[in-house]
Amino acid sequence: MLTSRQQDMFERVALYCDQFTNTNFIPVLFVLGFYVTLAFNRWWGQYTSFPLPDNLMMAVSGNVHGADERGRLLRRTLMRYANLSSVLILRSISTRVLKRFPTLEHIVEAGFMTTNELKLFESLHSDFNKYWMPLTWFSNLASRAREEGRVKDDIALRLLMDELNNYRAKCSLLFHYDWISIPLVYTQVVTIAVYSFFAFCVIGRQFLNPEKGYRNHSIDLYIPVFTLMQFFFYTGWLKVGELIINPFGEDDDDFETNQLIDRNIEVSMLAVDDMYQNLAPIVKDKYWSQRHFSIPYTLSTAAETLRPAFKGSTFDMRMSVEDLEIHQPGDSPGKKQYLPLRASLGDGLDSLLQRGKGILRGGSLPSLVDASAHPNEEDDAEDEVDPTNHKEQTSINIVVE
Repeated sequence: MLTSRQQDMFERVALYCDQFTNTNFIPVLFVLGFYVTLAFNRWWGQYTSFPLPDNLMMAVSGNVHGADERGRLLRRTLMRYANLSSVLILRSISTRVLKRFPTLEHIVEAGFMTTNELKLFESLHSDFNKYWMPLTWFSNLASRAREEGRVKDDIALRLLMDELNNYRAKCSLLFHYDWISIPLVYTQVVTIAVYSFFAFCVIGRQFLNPEKGYRNHSIDLYIPVFTLMQFFFYTGWLKVGELIINPFGEDDDDFETNQLIDRNIEVSMLAVDDMYQNLAPIVKDKYWSQRHFSIPYTLSTAAETLRPAFKGSTFDMRMSVEDLEIHQPGDSPGKKQYLPLRASLGDGLDSLLQRGKGILRGGSLPSLVDASAHPNEEDDAEDEVDPTNHKEQTSINIVVE
């Protein structure tokens, strides 16, 4: 569709734009890679900051005693306060949780808060998020349980407070992740770098007329296959980084925060209520009368029994007589002392014999272990070692069949 002059001008523009598709001019790999790494570290940090009540409910179940109604009420109320705090913080940062609990009355209706607690919650005026209030109620109630004797000693109370502080720290960390995000200007720089790079590629990587002898333009394929693949990789990488910046949305790959709330309240109540002092009868285990026993394997894993246990990289290392020489700075050059070779192989030999007996009893495959010293090393040692101190070194060949 272009005239010869227009074609020539277009080819000159294409060659000029091709110079900027080099990564030295636009460091798209560096900028994009650093951005995705930063976004992934932030995503993983948010995932590990979920306020899970598992450690706290174990501490409550093991240290707040009482099988009566009062003890049960204390334990369930403590865990309800902890779950209420997580609901409040997730409601502040997650779109799904906010749509599930749009007002505090919905939280009361769900059973996380009573009407009196709602009045107390609203009576305290603060310009900041008040997710920490239920945790303060937890602390006060734990102190009251200590006064009533439900918590036996101050050490148990300290354990409860430590687990409570760890739980609060994760709630606070989630709030700060939502408060302080990746700078918007960096996201804009990465987006501009990627799309401007491929804007130059659209023009600069055109297939030019091979008859004109342009450098690296010896073939005309019409469709830039490798440039299209590069575009899919880079833009896909960019979309991944943009997607995981905020995992508390409503996308398919975002965190299932509502299911997390359901799981936490159910598990915590089971641990402090139904599982409180719920023990199976204590009986002797299967191997009570056996001092040495082995756990059975299935046929598909029986081959793993043939693998020797790893005891260190130097456990079976061979050592010459010279390696066993003890040198003292004050000794004369002609006086040397040697330790018996058995000192370095004794432990390994004893364990090898025990292993051989076990293999014979188990009927496993044969193995061959050669722990003999080198003949040349023994001849050299006979020329240097004092006859009065030297003990004859023997080669040891152990064959287990």
